[in-house]
Amino acid sequence: MTQDLKAELTEMVGPAEWRWLSPHADRGAVVLVDARLDLAEVGVAIATDDVAAVNRWMAEALITKPSPHQLETWAQAVGKRFQSLIVQPFVLVQDSEAPETMFPDLPLA
Repeated sequence: MTQDLKAELTEMVGPAEWRWLSPHADRGAVVLVDARLDLAEVGVAIATDDVAAVNRWMAEALITKPSPHQLETWAQAVGKRFQSLIVQPFVLVQDSEAPETMFPDLPLA
């Protein structure tokens, strides 16, 4: 079942401009996913309540809420794009223009 869910979520991953995501950020629903993680795998973990995986990624700062600085920067960037995936009640996003990692001081997994 998890593989079916991953396949379904993989098909749902798509591009989104920040202006489309901004209302979700306003309600605190946007979750920023590090480029080293697969967006669909994170979606599966959230959808299936895999608390251990989600807590590990949070502890490693691989999934975070956007900072006020990031929100301001994205709001000012015309046409800023992300890869996105909706897993209610969250909207998971990865920066399409981010370097390989958003956190260069963390070791690569």
